[in-house]
Amino acid sequence: MKTLTITESKAQLSALVEHVVTTREPITLGRAGKPMVQIIPYQPASAGKRLGHFEGKIKLNENFDVWDAEEAAAFGVDP
Repeated sequence: MKTLTITESKAQLSALVEHVVTTREPITLGRAGKPMVQIIPYQPASAGKRLGHFEGKIKLNENFDVWDAEEAAAFGVDP
């Protein structure tokens, strides 16, 4: 995996994108020696994954959102 500074990548962004598209190899951009972001190939969502896909297939207990006092206190919510 290739790693470049943000400054290095500015001048060659088009070439970097083309490299990622053709090789499918991600490129990491960093600042001060620390990785910040990655340029990765785009992957469209598969047709089977959509909102509501599991509607009617999952059953929740009636009290699934009831917190006991200790849990509520830990998360700062009202029980």
